[in-house]
Amino acid sequence: MTKLVDAQGLEISHEGHRTRLKWHRLRKRFADPLFSAEVMAEGFAAGASMELDLRVRADGGFVVLHDEDLEGETTGFGPIAEKSIGDLGDIRMIEGDRPLIFSEDLAAMMQSTHPAALLQFDMKDDYEAIGARGIEHLAAHFRDITASVIVSGGSLDLIVAVKEKLPHLLRGIDPTDKLYGIRQASGWKAVEIELRADLRGPTEPDTIYLHWPLILDAAREGLDMIALCRDEGKRVDAWTFTLKDPEAGFSQEEWRNFQALVALKPDQITTDEAPATERAWRRRMAD
Repeated sequence: MTKLVDAQGLEISHEGHRTRLKWHRLRKRFADPLFSAEVMAEGFAAGASMELDLRVRADGGFVVLHDEDLEGETTGFGPIAEKSIGDLGDIRMIEGDRPLIFSEDLAAMMQSTHPAALLQFDMKDDYEAIGARGIEHLAAHFRDITASVIVSGGSLDLIVAVKEKLPHLLRGIDPTDKLYGIRQASGWKAVEIELRADLRGPTEPDTIYLHWPLILDAAREGLDMIALCRDEGKRVDAWTFTLKDPEAGFSQEEWRNFQALVALKPDQITTDEAPATERAWRRRMAD
């Protein structure tokens, strides 16, 4: 029973395949404050896979936030893209009254990491907004880091620019929104063709990020998106599967969906409740 209590929320195993559990927005559990430096430090020490969002600032640097505007996540107001680091210095996160994390801070935080730790920089702006200056900033601050970083985004132009400037960093693409649109307009065969083109495209991605309901919908129609990606040598992250009641574990519907997802063997599942998911999985598998 100790094992269930101590589950770290790092991975689950099924039929010889290990699926990592990625901590969404630097949350080990949903009760954690958004983008917590403390949780990130814990994840680095444990060898966790974690994700944070980056928004570009007016000075070409970045701040760890999800939304386009400061309202909602912080005590500030207005578009982040219009603020320089100086404008953001006194602004705090609403949760926990914590200072913001800047890209300049991240490189320093990543000096001592477990070799298995992986940090995903999910770029929330497109290449047009970030531009050459933003890419230069990333290159200046993350050129010499030894930690494993993967830069992801929906903007293929941005990921190509990262490949050219920071070839040592892993790259990820998220074609989910585009694929939903294609499915709606043209059906699953067109989705397959587009996905295959992206996998072979100029971004040369390591990981493909796909919404888990899209993966399951496709599988029901005979399209195994995960197998397709793996055949091209790519990893798949299925996002974001979060238990509604972490204490109780899986509801019947959640269990059906999670089982179906794990059976397709994704490399990673993004969740806001990593330890609870690992515990719930072990409990079900022990029944």
